[in-house]
Amino acid sequence: MTPPVLHVDETLEDAVRRLVETDLPALPVVDADARFRGVFGEREFMTALFPGYVGQLKGAAFLRQSLDKALQKRNTCRSDRVREHMNTEHVEVGADHSDLQVAEIFLHHRVLIVPVVDDGRVVDVIARHGFFRELAERFLSS
Repeated sequence: MTPPVLHVDETLEDAVRRLVETDLPALPVVDADARFRGVFGEREFMTALFPGYVGQLKGAAFLRQSLDKALQKRNTCRSDRVREHMNTEHVEVGADHSDLQVAEIFLHHRVLIVPVVDDGRVVDVIARHGFFRELAERFLSS
């Protein structure tokens, strides 16, 4: 079964809708040739939605603007393309990956999924929460 993916030319609105439907925190992004190009997820969406300075703040308690007002101001990002906001850091693994390789990626990169890529195409997605569950179950059963 082919894992869910987003396309670089999809709108943010469509991408967010698909994220919510899949119940994954992020999805791999592919180009027109179905080649892996990056990841778009919760963090990338929030970065697109909120002004750039929000991510640089040590605290935002002094900003009293409601979420609804922020959404209204950034409503134009609905039609932005995924390619404009996706994470292009390549933290994928090959089909012959090891659990230690996946663990290293989750520990050293701020990612919520690790795409499994074979010959440039996404063949699977490892979600951090699923990896944790499997690891915890093995730990508790030994």
